[in-house]
Amino acid sequence: MKFFARPLYQLLRKLLAHPKHRWWVLAGALAYLINPLDILPDAIPLVGQLDDALLVSLLISELSPLLVQQVRSLKSRRSGDEGGDEVSGTGVSTEAAKA
Repeated sequence: MKFFARPLYQLLRKLLAHPKHRWWVLAGALAYLINPLDILPDAIPLVGQLDDALLVSLLISELSPLLVQQVRSLKSRRSGDEGGDEVSGTGVSTEAAKA
């Protein structure tokens, strides 16, 4: 099982790292979670929810660092915009406003 799972995990990580493919992986994972046909049917108690739980935990563990990185870059862009020499709310620089 370890031999089978490792290449799939590495493929999933590679696809999630690429912005173009990330949304396809998320859509596929969501479709798999909603679809009643699973590798392990949900009708089997405990075991049926195992594959869904593993998929959700894998997606969360891989996407959380990407989300943190996006939030940090958004914060840094916002803090960089606040320090500019722009007349507040007009989109005009202070030098252009003086002229």
